[in-house]
Amino acid sequence: MATVATVGEAGKVAYLSSDVILSVQPALGADSEFSKHLHALSSKNVPGIIAQEPEVLAIRHNADPLLSAFQPLRSGKLVSVTTTSSILLSSIPHLYKLAQYPVVIHVALHPYGFPDYSEITSIRQCGLIFLQSETLREGQDIALSAHALALKSGKGVIHFFDPANSSKDKPVSLEDKGLAKHLLDIGAARDHQSTATDASNLYVDEGRQPTITENEVFSAATAQTPPGLGGNAAVAAQPKGKSGEESSVGSSVRESSADSRPTISSASSISSTLIRPITSEDIQRFLLGIWSQIYTATGRSYQAFEYSGPDDADSALFVFGSTGVFVDEILAAKPTDEFAKCGIITARLYRPWIAGSLVESIPQSIKRIAVLEQIRKKTVKWGPVLMDILTSLPSGSGTPMIVGHQLGYIEPSTARQALRGIFQNLRSPTPIQNLEVGIHHEPRDVLNEYSLEQPKVESAYMKILDQIFGERLHIANRLDAANAGISASIAANPEFGFGSLLARMDHRKKFVGQVQEAATTHEFVTDIPRSWLSKWALSAEDPKKANTLAPEVISRLGTDGSRLASQLLSSKSLFFKESHWLIGSDAWAYDLGNSGVHHVIASGANVNMLIIDSQPWSDRAAADAARRKKDIGLYAMNFGNAYVASVAVYSSYTQVLEAMIEADQFDGPSVVVAYLPYYKENDSPLTVLQETKKAVDLGYWPLYRWNPSNEENGEANFSLDSERIKQELEEFLRRDNHLTQLMKRHPEFSANLSESYGTEVRALQKRRAKDAYDRMLESLYGAPMTILFASDNGNAESLAKRLGSRGKARGLKTMVMAMDDYPLEDLPGEENIVLITSTAGQGEFPQNGRGFWEAIKDNAELDLSRINYTVFALGDSHYWPRKEDKRYYNKPGKDLDVKVAFLGGKRLIDIGLGDDQDPDSYQTGYNEWEPKLWQALNVDKVEGLPEEPPPITNEDIKIESNFLRGTIAEGLADTTTGAIAASDQQLTKFHGTYMQDDRDLRDERKAQGLEPAYAFMIRCRLNGGVATPSQWLQMDSISSAYGNETMKMTTRQTFQFHGVVKTKLKPAMRAINKALMTTIAACGDVNRNVMCSVLPTQSAYHRDVHEISAKISDHLLPSTTAYHEIWLKDDDGKQTKVAGDAVVDNEPLYGPTYLPRKFKITIAIPPHNDTDVFAHDIGLIAIKGNNGRLEGFNVLAGGGMGVTHNNKKTYPRTGSMFGYVPAEKVHFVCEKIMLVQRDNGDRKNRKHARLKYTIDDMGVEIFKGKVEDLLGWKFENPKPFEFKSNIDTFGWQRDEFGMNHHTFFIENGRIEDTADFPMRTGLREIAKVHKGEFRLTGNQHLCLSGVYDEDLETIKAMMKKYKLDNVQFSGLRLSSSACVAFPTCGLAMAESERYLPELITKLEDCLEENGLRQDSIVMRMTGCPNGCARPWLAEVAFVGKAYGAYNMYLGGGYHGQRLNKLYRSSIAEEEILEILKPMLKRYALEREEGEHFGDWTIRAGYIKPTTEGKTFHDDVAEVESEDEA
Repeated sequence: MATVATVGEAGKVAYLSSDVILSVQPALGADSEFSKHLHALSSKNVPGIIAQEPEVLAIRHNADPLLSAFQPLRSGKLVSVTTTSSILLSSIPHLYKLAQYPVVIHVALHPYGFPDYSEITSIRQCGLIFLQSETLREGQDIALSAHALALKSGKGVIHFFDPANSSKDKPVSLEDKGLAKHLLDIGAARDHQSTATDASNLYVDEGRQPTITENEVFSAATAQTPPGLGGNAAVAAQPKGKSGEESSVGSSVRESSADSRPTISSASSISSTLIRPITSEDIQRFLLGIWSQIYTATGRSYQAFEYSGPDDADSALFVFGSTGVFVDEILAAKPTDEFAKCGIITARLYRPWIAGSLVESIPQSIKRIAVLEQIRKKTVKWGPVLMDILTSLPSGSGTPMIVGHQLGYIEPSTARQALRGIFQNLRSPTPIQNLEVGIHHEPRDVLNEYSLEQPKVESAYMKILDQIFGERLHIANRLDAANAGISASIAANPEFGFGSLLARMDHRKKFVGQVQEAATTHEFVTDIPRSWLSKWALSAEDPKKANTLAPEVISRLGTDGSRLASQLLSSKSLFFKESHWLIGSDAWAYDLGNSGVHHVIASGANVNMLIIDSQPWSDRAAADAARRKKDIGLYAMNFGNAYVASVAVYSSYTQVLEAMIEADQFDGPSVVVAYLPYYKENDSPLTVLQETKKAVDLGYWPLYRWNPSNEENGEANFSLDSERIKQELEEFLRRDNHLTQLMKRHPEFSANLSESYGTEVRALQKRRAKDAYDRMLESLYGAPMTILFASDNGNAESLAKRLGSRGKARGLKTMVMAMDDYPLEDLPGEENIVLITSTAGQGEFPQNGRGFWEAIKDNAELDLSRINYTVFALGDSHYWPRKEDKRYYNKPGKDLDVKVAFLGGKRLIDIGLGDDQDPDSYQTGYNEWEPKLWQALNVDKVEGLPEEPPPITNEDIKIESNFLRGTIAEGLADTTTGAIAASDQQLTKFHGTYMQDDRDLRDERKAQGLEPAYAFMIRCRLNGGVATPSQWLQMDSISSAYGNETMKMTTRQTFQFHGVVKTKLKPAMRAINKALMTTIAACGDVNRNVMCSVLPTQSAYHRDVHEISAKISDHLLPSTTAYHEIWLKDDDGKQTKVAGDAVVDNEPLYGPTYLPRKFKITIAIPPHNDTDVFAHDIGLIAIKGNNGRLEGFNVLAGGGMGVTHNNKKTYPRTGSMFGYVPAEKVHFVCEKIMLVQRDNGDRKNRKHARLKYTIDDMGVEIFKGKVEDLLGWKFENPKPFEFKSNIDTFGWQRDEFGMNHHTFFIENGRIEDTADFPMRTGLREIAKVHKGEFRLTGNQHLCLSGVYDEDLETIKAMMKKYKLDNVQFSGLRLSSSACVAFPTCGLAMAESERYLPELITKLEDCLEENGLRQDSIVMRMTGCPNGCARPWLAEVAFVGKAYGAYNMYLGGGYHGQRLNKLYRSSIAEEEILEILKPMLKRYALEREEGEHFGDWTIRAGYIKPTTEGKTFHDDVAEVESEDEA
């Protein structure tokens, strides 16, 4: 049986008894007493009693958490709350309303160990029912009682307890689920769930009041009366004359006692149907009935007031506080002890306070009662519980004497002494009232679990403030500041901080006055200080001038020696003009008056506020009308006197810098609202990034700056730094006519600025599309056939459209739509439905079908009995090799088939399954399925069907493109979309750009009725990876002006820009051209960028080799003028030819169809294989002559990395050795190899079109022979060479000329600024002074090349300033590499660049423990099997299979010479770590001298070596199962 070890596990009862549980936590990443138990149940999808899947919502304690209860309550859901007492006082306005709903609030009193019960007494009049538990067992029973009572009465219940009171209790059994089902009034629950209200105003009384119907009162015979209840457990009739406002507090004993109530027999009947408000007596009666049922089932008895102790006791303690400290001592009392024959009374039902029940609980022998109240915030002389007791007991000679005591913190070791003191006072002839017992200040060793702490993720903005202002920065409410006598919680709030800033500014103002006066006196030894003081006083409020002068002034005063100089120096810090800031969170936005935000803005004081909003876009409470979180930025703008900025560090780092600098310069209040969304305070940067992008892109968090002082300079107040704004901001701007001005300045934004977004837009689009189809089909004859598809890669969509065309040819009225574009309400009215879906991820629906599936999967009311349907599914039976994962094969299609049948649909034919493993892939199954469909629709005998045109291939696109022109120019001019035509998307690759969309935003934009966030990636052509400082600066400028403010250094030694929208594509291309660079042939079916080893230690040799790389690149460059025509024309139509001068449209090397697939060439210089020479179509190994200069090359051909998962016809391959050629002939050799590929490569199957397959199909010798025939001479025998590494050498090195070179570690090649690392800024500043070169490496790092000795210290200082001098990373991290993958790559199946650093971090402790921190282990990751980061050559590699799932490969050669092999398929992070950590430990223990990890995995038997590409799929460690699920 399950047990309960902590009273916080009352949350488990809440889970069983609720639809929604609000888990109030100190932080989203920190557990409360309840939260870990709740989240454990939720994560396991444990069903509740009230709800099949209770919803657990985590809410921060400072975010006005009880607001979140109203929306679900009003929508008919049963809500419970788990919290500490810290939120109660600030929630009083909500509690009055919640009292009229069946909500249950479980409250753990805090601080732990010394709780403050005043947080309960302060809210006792709010109308809720209060129940108290003290032990673990009571915690379960009273929690269940609270939920049963809330349902029975319709009123809110607070169940409160001191967690420390039961901390030493032995575990008890979890509340019996059968008992819970019996006690919970399911009928009342269903009644509540079926009742929804439209109330939304929090400040108006809704008039809601729980009522009772007289004939619903149950009979006295229905319950068994436990001992000691005196017949109160079940009272049949309702006392008359009671009103809902009535309370028995203060009533007489006679009015409140059970004896005064009339009783009826169980045979009595009630004919009245009077509806009246619930009274206190009703509540007591309901509760006693509930406790009676608990007693019947368990034997455990509970009463409103409970007495424990001898029946003949003469004195008692009434404890409203922690009783545990006294119980043990009283039970162990000796007859001689002062507290012998003493009882304890506790309130189980605190509100409503039933006076009669209290009187009944007190034995007649009791003469004296000591009332102990543990109330630390005492506001009146007499405690509230003392007053309750005094007014409850009758006056007269028989009434016990009542003596009040204030209970403080009692150490267990002093409990006996405290009891002795209490009873000595109690029995004194003249007892002292309100005697304090124990310590009344909080002991230092008592843990306050709500200690304030800045969330880790929020440090980004703190670091930026430090970077900008340095020593000038003063944060008044900094958490770690020393504030004598002030608690951290008070010191951190804005009121305290604002007050301290005003005092600080006033102090400095007086100091400036003192300086001005001193400047006119003659009390200095010399006149020098006077002149400096005068200069400073004139500029005292100008930060730049004042802080420049301050050191000089201080220096002059220091040498003066006068008394006045010493006096001024005693406050020398005031010579510096500080930047004053208050830091807060979005918790300030819930009540701008109480939080202090209003006071700061209204004051007009020169104070800056940084307010960090952490609510994720995906978790926003926009649908909850009760959430009254204010838009602080808009609020401040309405004042008109404040600078306001809305920023997001994970969207635009530059804009954050601008905003903070402008805020500091503004003379008046400044508000910077900063977005940093997270679900938990320890969320990864990736999560924060994804949420930020959604919020900014959709206008939920617009980026802007509002500067009222701009009007004085004739400039616009408002600057928009993102493309979308939300409706509220739009209305503000329209009101002040700023929106019109903004549209005039930025006409390209006008459509976005004036557009409102919402799900209704999406619904309207669906309806219009469907109606248009219907109108089109009205004129056609034949049976209707609606085809709905879900497709990620286009195959299912193509099939659906082809099927639609074939249906029309057979006379059917066909309609083809994506599933998510179809209005679901029309589905029951269809006649024939065909559903075609591919399979994504782990058996998931493609993106454009997920909404459709979500809408029907749990829908049991949709009637599809009138429709006929069939399903065709596309998948790969071997994609998930493990037997337990076979269920993912075609899962979406299978699920659809079953669900539609369940909803009544009639199958036209059985589901068809397309399998990529079949001879013709999915077409094999489709070709069997389609004829059966025509037969079922009686259109299989149609004659005279037209011939279908063959599908358009890439070869067709190239032929028809007119030498790569296509309709690119027309597409760029089309402003109705951010995209270009599909055929042009293929052609632009030849021009060096790919169309992509931001996959982080796909779902949200779709939900808003927007097209995907289309943008373009631009890749430069950079021979050998060498750029000048001027080119670096121009590339940096392009990334800001046209891209996403980052640069990517690729694994092919060039620059890549992301996020270039279509309107900026042409300007970006022209800017690249002006930098004497180009993008032509950086992508596409041509020879791409030629790589070359960096080789910083041998500059002359590198120059020789680099010249050859440039020669090859230029020699194989396409000749079309289309590039210049499309991208480089001036506005007058003239071509701007800066970086090239194409003449005619003739392709002597490529011809009109160019190559079958991409073609890559690289050069490696032994002993460094830093370009992975074996992985490319042509690999050239440089051979050094006896004179130390370049002599020639060994030529490899046929390398290639691209693979398709589970398609064994595709594989990676290392290049085959052809032989040696002299340096002067190598460009001709490259040409001839390319020409043989051009003429013999597979142009029908692009998956089989690379050179590696051509060589394997023809045979190495035959292919080599054809090359030699074209050359007219033969290859020489290869020259000897040796590779020792394929990673970069980091840090400083010197070459033979004494020049200095430094290789920076640039993780995964991403050049960007972050709060922790201003890398991009640092490299930009270095480029401004550097006189040598920038060399990009094939491992995505950067070599600063050619630094003169005289410039060395300057460069080193700059590197240190911008943290660029750090190369002290683990060997694993230094040897890692990843492709871009999400969010921009359309082929990515999983994260790569954004995830690999996190994975390595999680492995580094293991490396450290096993002495491997400095060891180089080559690890690579890609988001798909195309192999951009060359994973197949890594010692350990991870290749994306689905989001969060990777194939793991082992055994690659450390020098890049041997392919790895599949070790595990489709594993997630947890499995990766479970596999790698023990493996690394073993490697550390077992490796031989100099043995690399990849070699060891083979020797240790983990994996078998891959001897050539064709054996890549053989002997894998995880054999694929042939069974299907």
